[in-house]
Amino acid sequence: VIVYGDLPKNKENVIYLANHQCTVDWIIADMLAIRQNALGHVRYVLKDGLKWLPLYGWYFSQHGGVYVKRSAKFNEKEMREKLRAQMKAETPMYLVIFPEGTRYNPEIPKVIADSQSFAEKEGLAILKHVLTPRVKATHVAIDTMKDYLDAVYDVTVAYEGTVDHKGQRKLAPSMTEFLCKECPRVHIFIDRIELKDIPEEQMYMRRWLHERFEIKDKLLIEFYDAKDSKRRNKFPGKSVHSKLSLKKTLPSLLFLGGLTASMLLTESGRKLYVKTWIYGTLIGCLWVSIKP
Repeated sequence: VIVYGDLPKNKENVIYLANHQCTVDWIIADMLAIRQNALGHVRYVLKDGLKWLPLYGWYFSQHGGVYVKRSAKFNEKEMREKLRAQMKAETPMYLVIFPEGTRYNPEIPKVIADSQSFAEKEGLAILKHVLTPRVKATHVAIDTMKDYLDAVYDVTVAYEGTVDHKGQRKLAPSMTEFLCKECPRVHIFIDRIELKDIPEEQMYMRRWLHERFEIKDKLLIEFYDAKDSKRRNKFPGKSVHSKLSLKKTLPSLLFLGGLTASMLLTESGRKLYVKTWIYGTLIGCLWVSIKP
């Protein structure tokens, strides 16, 4: 894990804005949070369909996640109420938002072309390595929690090994590929932004957010397309090879592994495990359909 920029050592209440390429992006937020002793504080703004995930859909909702629908179906009131409930409970906040709304996938050029056409129509800069960001969820989150937050983290992520022999960008690694070390290094650029430097009105915040994604795009152009081969596969500026000590992760691994193994090694435990997935999923789906 190669870290650039200004990641504070201490945990803060933040909104985390990042480019989105694959499922591993979710884990990158955890990688940064654990380095600030804030792992249990990570919460996500998720697309509405994910609430039907077995067990996890209900878990994300109970853990402060916010499900949102796109465009005209976006429910601003519901999102504000959920965030206000978290603030009232004085819940530590490490809220992850992917403003692009969907993954950047070089194997689906139509999505990229549509995003660029929309930017051109709106008079915005056309972006190459990220999609045109949507501002609604970001604006609601910042506007609702502006007196609760310490900062906004603007995070840009790039995975090594995602360029083919012709120099064209490839699909970012899946979770399996990442865990099997098909991506040797992940590069993470963090820009910590004070709330006072962010426009409050949605119209101006939209322009500000697009400008932030222009910066991301320039960083990724440098990473993937730099004419000087020595400058490729890294972001500009100083970096730190950020290692994580075993004491940060081993206790959780032993606890979870031991608990799971103890269930699977006995017949009664295996039955309980299966019933948990079946009934937990049914109850969870019922719960999120009644109380998102």
